[in-house]
Amino acid sequence: MAKQKVKTTFYCQSCGTQHAKWMGKCSECGTWNSIVEEVITNETAAVPGVKETFSIKKTSRPILIDEVEISDIPRIKLPGTELNRVLGGGLVPGSLILFGGDPGIGKSTLMLQMSLRLKGKKIVYVTGEESEQQIKMRANRIGNANPTCFLLTETNTQSIFHHISELQPDVVVVDSIQTLHTAVLDSSPGSISQIRESASEFMRFAKETGTPVFLIGHITKEGSIAGPKILEHMVDVVLQFEGDRNHFYRLLRAKKNRFGSTNELGIYEMQGSGLKEVPNPSDILISNREEPLSGVAVSATMEGMRPLLIEVQALVSTAAYGTPQRSATGFDTRRLNMLLAVLEKRCGFRLSAKDVFLNIAGGIKVDDPAIDLAVITAILSSNEDVPVTAKYCFAAEVGLSGEIRPVSKIDQRISEAEKLGFEAIFVSKYNKKGINRSDFNIEIIFIGKVEELYNKLF
Repeated sequence: MAKQKVKTTFYCQSCGTQHAKWMGKCSECGTWNSIVEEVITNETAAVPGVKETFSIKKTSRPILIDEVEISDIPRIKLPGTELNRVLGGGLVPGSLILFGGDPGIGKSTLMLQMSLRLKGKKIVYVTGEESEQQIKMRANRIGNANPTCFLLTETNTQSIFHHISELQPDVVVVDSIQTLHTAVLDSSPGSISQIRESASEFMRFAKETGTPVFLIGHITKEGSIAGPKILEHMVDVVLQFEGDRNHFYRLLRAKKNRFGSTNELGIYEMQGSGLKEVPNPSDILISNREEPLSGVAVSATMEGMRPLLIEVQALVSTAAYGTPQRSATGFDTRRLNMLLAVLEKRCGFRLSAKDVFLNIAGGIKVDDPAIDLAVITAILSSNEDVPVTAKYCFAAEVGLSGEIRPVSKIDQRISEAEKLGFEAIFVSKYNKKGINRSDFNIEIIFIGKVEELYNKLF
């Protein structure tokens, strides 16, 4: 038997580009000190039971796009509403989903919870990080046992595909892709080449058998998914599980989705019995205050097609040191500096010598421009030390000239504010054409400049 030829190559850990020799800087992505050496075998060598197991025995030929027939394949409805919403309405057969998040954020808990609650489907949960006893302990804590959920503690992809071919499951969950290794390569598990080749094998399996596959992935200290960037290009959906471990709430976002919108948001609450869905997040993001406080305003924002009411908190105080501080949690600090410059230049408020701290309550991050008006209101309220009525809501963008600009989906924002019992909402006067006042019982206040906002509130 001929001996396989072993060779050494160099990979960039950032972009996955292969290099003939080591270099301090990657010529493709420009990242310094990211190239590592790996010992691999000839990747074209045949490995029994891998390439041939799920190969399609047909010859591809060019075909006119008008001749392509589309079959209406129904999506697999997952238990609950949050994960279905983020995926775009359900799980598409044959899709490959990469699920990343911080350590201990609840990735494995959410995937095991989905596996236990998806009744009527055969599921294989592959784990390379925990034993069967550890998974069983977590399953007992979560509850809702599924008689068709199989556990497989294996890291070799050839053995995994052997068991999968016998079980013929409807859904496969892999925890995690960084622990797998294939016999095609000699490099260690977690290396660039091993992650790429293992993900490629699962991609071929998913496409050729129509079985959806979840790949749980670790992330680096910068927050990106560990491994080559090509991993995110290969998969169909990239889900990101976010949240501060000091808070109970977890946010599920889609960074990439070939079958739906990337703007949807799912919210979970971490409990002792697992992750509980939050059907009305506006209730948890707005604190119940017994007395009015200055520096607090409520904004109507949108996450995809979902309206949310969030609380913006600001603190303006005299700078104790020479240089004033600007700090924001859950909000872009550069945009905060821009809004402060607008108040300074266009409206005459002297904030250049004061510390400004901004916080989005609930530990979430917001990038919707419609929150600008609430940020301005909270800053002015704290600066004047005059509380804003708790029954007021704000939804508008602030321009560089101090004008109040319109925002999209204003009807849904107004409806959400009315549903939660707010008495009035401040919006841009340029949104007036798209609003039918007879449809709402809430008072709608139209403003065009920041000065008008200040005169009406203070």
